[in-house]
Amino acid sequence: MSLLQIVVLAVVQGITEFLPISSSGHLILVPAVTGWPDQSLALDVASHMGSLAAVLIYFRADVWMMLKGLGGLARGKKGPGSRLVGLLILGTIPAVVTGAAFSYFDVSEHLRSVKVIAWTTLVFAIVMYVADRLFLPVRRMDQMTPLTAFVIGCAQAIALIPGTSRSGITMSAARMFGFERSDAARYSFLLSIPAVSAAGLLEIYELWHSATPALLGDALLLAGLTMIVALLAIAFLMAWLRRATLTVFVAYRLILAAVLFTWIYAWGGGAVGL
Repeated sequence: MSLLQIVVLAVVQGITEFLPISSSGHLILVPAVTGWPDQSLALDVASHMGSLAAVLIYFRADVWMMLKGLGGLARGKKGPGSRLVGLLILGTIPAVVTGAAFSYFDVSEHLRSVKVIAWTTLVFAIVMYVADRLFLPVRRMDQMTPLTAFVIGCAQAIALIPGTSRSGITMSAARMFGFERSDAARYSFLLSIPAVSAAGLLEIYELWHSATPALLGDALLLAGLTMIVALLAIAFLMAWLRRATLTVFVAYRLILAAVLFTWIYAWGGGAVGL
């Protein structure tokens, strides 16, 4: 993979993983639009690991609180940190089960198409708008209940379909429960830690034992660049949501969906392996 491809993928992943516009969808669109070879699921996961590193760095206070909570739990003491860990584990179960089912039935490869992305981009733009505008922000993250965490986790499982946006669908679900926008985003990002870690570690193990040195080098560079871009994206989104709504991201998704539908049905884009 050329340096230009790595940089483009890092920028696309770093920005779109946390802005609610779907990283997986954009990563699939890159080779479809440019004509570059598909970067493969292995490099997709490498870029997601870079995003994971950005979450761990930006939310290091929450991560440290959870680690201390686990330490206290080992000594028989419960606290906010251990409670948050429990909520994140509960919220991760639906994605793990769904991901295993997708893998067993080989569903993922069949969903990596521009037509699927066009429809999910449109549908979940509408879902995001309804969730953000019709539900008042009246709850904070410390009011999260196990049932709420599980339902948001079910929403996260839907994001296995490219174009949905993991951050977008989980923030939308949290907004439907009345959580403030910044808290919805914070929980969404923290919820990515166990899911991305599990998927990434498995893929890294397979990559390490089967990849060429060149592919390993590409994966490491992609992960590092993605981490830098993702940190900037997280900082931007958290600052944005403290003073504004998700409407600008809804508008972007609607425009993208319109472009994709035009490409597929008017310009014959459906003929390019879509």
